Amino acid sequence: GLGAVHAMAHPLGALYDTPHGVANAILLPTVMEYNAEATGEKYRDIAKAMGVKGTEDMSQDAYRAAAVEAVRQLQKDVGIQPDLKGILKEEDIPFLAQSAKADACCPGNPKDVSEEDLAAMYRKLL
Repeated sequence: GLGAVHAMAHPLGALYDTPHGVANAILLPTVMEYNAEATGEKYRDIAKAMGVKGTEDMSQDAYRAAAVEAVRQLQKDVGIQPDLKGILKEEDIPFLAQSAKADACCPGNPKDVSEEDLAAMYRKLL
């Protein structure tokens, strides 16, 4: 469950007409980073599925970082921009974070997420 990805993508679509799939793809690595500590061994499977070698011998931190990096690389390979530059306006972040927090998808996130956390993730993508 990556409820925060959908919850953050919805207001981007509403405010800026960003296609939902594109918004999800841009947000995914940032939200994965945020959620990493609450994912048990899931990211080992993700890293392995993404073709990362040697996941069995990696520390938890290492395979979590490798999974996020592999998703970032895929983002690059398929031509998805790595951030929200040119889309996101700084002054809209409080509204976006509030909307994302209120979104029905948010409870599906593996880690509790506050409005401040959501705002910080949006800011990271500016």
